Amino acid sequence: MIPVGRVPEPPGFHDKVRQPGRQWLLRHPQAERPRDLWSPFREKLAEGFGHRCGYTAMWELSGTVDHFRSIKRDRSLAYEWSNYRYASQWINSSKRAGEVLDPHDVGEGWFEVHLPSLQLLLTDKVPEVLRALVESTLRLLPLVHDERILRLRRAWYAQFQAGRLSLEGLRVVAPLIASAIEKSREHAHP
Repeated sequence: MIPVGRVPEPPGFHDKVRQPGRQWLLRHPQAERPRDLWSPFREKLAEGFGHRCGYTAMWELSGTVDHFRSIKRDRSLAYEWSNYRYASQWINSSKRAGEVLDPHDVGEGWFEVHLPSLQLLLTDKVPEVLRALVESTLRLLPLVHDERILRLRRAWYAQFQAGRLSLEGLRVVAPLIASAIEKSREHAHP
C-alpha cells in the first residue's frame, strides 16, 4: 500500500448516484445488495488512484469500486463518494466485512517490497497506534505472500529486468517494486 490522496467527488455524482441511491435504499430496506449506480464513476475513481489498486499499489485496469465501509456494516454509505476506494476485484472480495487499513490513511514509507522475495513488509514508519490494524490488514488481505500477488509482482519485476519497462515506468505501475530496486542500488553503491 502507498499513500493515496482523497479523490475529489466528480461533477454529477450527487445527482446521478447519491440522490437516487438514497431513494433506492428507502424503497428497498431489506435488499441484500443495493442497486449499482456507482459504476459509471469507476473511471474517475481509478484516475484518482493512478489506476492502481488501493491495496496492492499496482496497476489495475479492470478494478472495482470498493465500498471501504462494507454495505453490510453501514448501508447508509452505499452511495457516498467518500466511502469508495479503487481496488482489484479479488482483493475487494477478500476483505469481506473485516476491518482493514484505509488506503487514504497510509503514510509514506509504511510498506516496502523485499527483493528478491517480492514479499510486502511493513516498516518501522507505521505509527504504533496503527500497527495492530496494519498487521490485521496484512493477515486479512492476500498482500504479503499470496501466490496471486507474487505472480503480479514477478511479472512487473521481470518486465523491468528485461528492459521492457524503465524504472520510471515501473514507478507508475508498481511503485513499491521501483522503490525496492532503488533501495537495492543504494545499498550496492553507497
